[in-house]
Order: sequence, then structure tokens, then C-alpha cells
Amino acid sequence: MIRIVFLDRDTLSPETVVRAPSVPHEMVVHARTAPHEVAERIRDADVVITNKAPVRAEALAGASKLKLIAVSATGTDIVDLAEAKARGIAVCNIRNYAKHTVPEHTFALMLALRRSILSYRQSVIEGRWQQAAQFCYFDYPIADLGGSTLGIIGHGTLGQSVGKIAEAFGMTVLAAGRRGATELKPGQTAFDEVLKRADVITLHCPLTPETRGVIGIREFALMERRPLLINTGRGGLVDELALEIALDAGQISGAGFDVTDGEPPAADSPMMRIASRENVILTPHVAWASREAIQALADQLIENIELFLAGTPRNLVG
Repeated sequence: MIRIVFLDRDTLSPETVVRAPSVPHEMVVHARTAPHEVAERIRDADVVITNKAPVRAEALAGASKLKLIAVSATGTDIVDLAEAKARGIAVCNIRNYAKHTVPEHTFALMLALRRSILSYRQSVIEGRWQQAAQFCYFDYPIADLGGSTLGIIGHGTLGQSVGKIAEAFGMTVLAAGRRGATELKPGQTAFDEVLKRADVITLHCPLTPETRGVIGIREFALMERRPLLINTGRGGLVDELALEIALDAGQISGAGFDVTDGEPPAADSPMMRIASRENVILTPHVAWASREAIQALADQLIENIELFLAGTPRNLVG
């Protein structure tokens, strides 16, 4: 009997249906699992499902039966991939499930900030419209996306989807090459050049040792056009203290973030200090979380497990 342990079911919405795999199995479901609880809970597992519960070397050392770690997300930085590989444990992830929800959230942030939607809404609630002596008022800046330049850092499935939407808005799209790269792939623009030319910069790359802090003090200093910075990728991509400094210095015109470096963020973190500013929108890592996307994720998750157990694995990582 295959023993499957789901470490953090509550990271998927309650309305999401996670069907039972079609193979004989025992499923143990935990709402959440703290880091110190992982080792004990996976000790006798053949398959482990995790979204955000970290599976590190010390936990893997005691999981002698473990054959598969099925990550219920695209990012796999919560798994010690090197240790898993050394122990012959396969790791798979979820792919291409968020091709609508993340780009749509990206543009929701972009449009809300470029057009000061939240500021105007709040001013209407506070009675500003009645105070105006005419049919409208111009208290907050409004700028079109059409005719502006979008810089995309991370041009995979999500970055490409964002680019297509941007082109429909009439934006010029620049796909950034890797930071520090001496050679560019066709269609790419040098990383630093994108920072200099973009009116909006959006991040869609995975979090790796190479990309951690890919936007920091140096990069903010290169942003000549005071762009909006949008991050629906990973929190660690941006140096958050540098972000706060850049906002204070006017190096960027605003920030729309759905992720932080450590979630939830500490109450005294840079992200929480800036969250109430008029030119900042911070959402709680929900860009991926449309009903349709989460259900597609759950379906793919179980399919990944079934295919692995049938000897035809897919979406393997590492």
C-alpha cells in the first residue's frame, strides 16, 4: 500500500477538490506542517506532497521509503534538491497552471497603480467628489499603459503571457537577458538596458541563488524613467530594504507586490512599512489563486503522482 503524506493541505483553498489517486493508497492529510514537524511526518511516506512545508536534508535522512516529493507549486526552493537527488528521491512540480491568473493579477496591479485607482476610490469615499467644483478632479496622477515600455525579467511561460497582454495594450515589450550576461538570446535586451528604458518592470523568474536580490541598490540606481516595479514572482528577487530606499528617493514611481521575502512578512519588515503608501499595493501571495488555477493545480498534482507510480513520470525537477 502506497503511503501518501500531504504536509500542508490548507495552502490550497477549501473549495478546491483534491481527488484521491487512482492507485491503492493511504492518504494522510495535515492542514499545516511546521519545519520541525516535517521529519517525523514523512518518516514512513512513499510520496510526500508539499507546497510550502520545507523538506530539507535532515528530514530526508530519516525517510528511507520516500520515492517522490510532489510539490504543489511551480517553485521548488522549499526542497533540498541536491539531497533528494543524492538519495534517489524524485521531485516533481506543477507547470503552466497559472498562465491566466498570474498575468491578470500582474496587470491588475499595473493598472491600479498607473491610474491611481485605489487613491481615487478612497477619496470618493471620503467625500472629495462632493467638494469638487466640477464633474471630476485631478488629485492623483493617471498614465496610460499604451505607448509605454514594459521590461520583463523572466521570460518563461508567465513572462511571455504578460508580454502578449502588454502588446495588446500597445506597450513596447523588452525581454531582459540574464543579469551580467555577455551573450543574449534572440529577442532579448541587455539586463541593464531594460532597467534604463522601462516605464514598468515586472518580475517572473524563479528564485535561485543567481536571482536572489536581482533587483537591489545598484539596479534601482539604473532606473532612469522612475518605473513601476511589479513582482508577482518571488519575494527574494528584490532587496526589500533597497526597495524602501528607492521609494523614498523617488527612483521608482510605485511598487505592486504579491510576494515578500518570508511569508507572512514580519510586522516591522520593509514591506509592511511601505504597504500603506499611496503608490504601493501589497497583496498576500494570491496572484496564483484564482478558482480555476488552483483546481487545475490540484488536478495536475494528482496526475503527477499517478504517472510517477505508473512508471511514466513527468515534470521532474533536478
